[in-house]
Amino acid sequence: MSDTDSFIDEVNEEVRRDRLYHLFRRYGWIAALAVVLIVGGAAWNEYTKAQSRAQAEALGDAMLAALATNDVAARAEQLAGIDPQSAEAGAVLRLLTAAEQVEAGETAAAAQTLESLAVDGDVPEIYRQLASFKAMTLPDTDMAVEDRRQALEAMAQPGNPLRLLAGEQLALLDIAQDQPEAAIARYQAILQDAETTSDLQQRALQVIVALGGEPELDENAIAAGDAVTGQAVGN
Repeated sequence: MSDTDSFIDEVNEEVRRDRLYHLFRRYGWIAALAVVLIVGGAAWNEYTKAQSRAQAEALGDAMLAALATNDVAARAEQLAGIDPQSAEAGAVLRLLTAAEQVEAGETAAAAQTLESLAVDGDVPEIYRQLASFKAMTLPDTDMAVEDRRQALEAMAQPGNPLRLLAGEQLALLDIAQDQPEAAIARYQAILQDAETTSDLQQRALQVIVALGGEPELDENAIAAGDAVTGQAVGN
C-alpha cells in the first residue's frame, strides 16, 4: 500500500506539473507583458521627470541670463524671446517682461503684454486677474478713471484673491479725487480684514494717519500700529 500511495503521489505530481507547464505555455506571455509594461512605465516616468526637470532648469537659466543684462530694454526683449514650454511659465515670463517694460518707460508695450495675458484662456485665472490688476495700475495709462474704478470695484468683491490690493487702489483713487473720508473708510476696512498682510496694514495705517484719521485697530493690527508709531517717532 505504501508503494502504491507513493506511485499515486508521483503520478499526481507529474499531472500537476504538466498542467502548470501547459498553463505557462498558454498564458505565460501575459505575465511577461505585464512585467514589460511595469518596467517600461517606470522608465518612461523617470524619463518624463528628467525631461521636465531639464526644461525647468533651462527656463530658469534663460530667465536669469536675461535678468542679468544691464540694459533694461534689452532685458525686456530677452525675456519676451524665451520659449516658456508651458502656459504657467509663459504667464510668469509675460509678467516679468511687463515689469521690465515699465522700468524702461515702455508703458504702452507693458499694457499690451499684460492685456494679452489677461485674455489668455490657456493660463490659470489667477495669472489673468493679476495681469488685469497690473494693467490698471500702470503709470500714465490711458484708461479713464471711472473705467478703472469700475474694474477695481469688480475685483474688490469678496472671494477675489486680489480684493485687498484692489481696495487699496480704490482708496488711492479716492485720494486723487479729493475724497479723503472715502479713502479712510476703505483703509479702515482693510485694517479689519483678517487676511490683510502686515505690509498692507502698515501702509493703511500710514495713509489713515496722514489723512488725519484715527486708525481703528483690532488685535491683528495692533502690532502693525505700534510699528508705524515707532517709525513716526523716529522720524
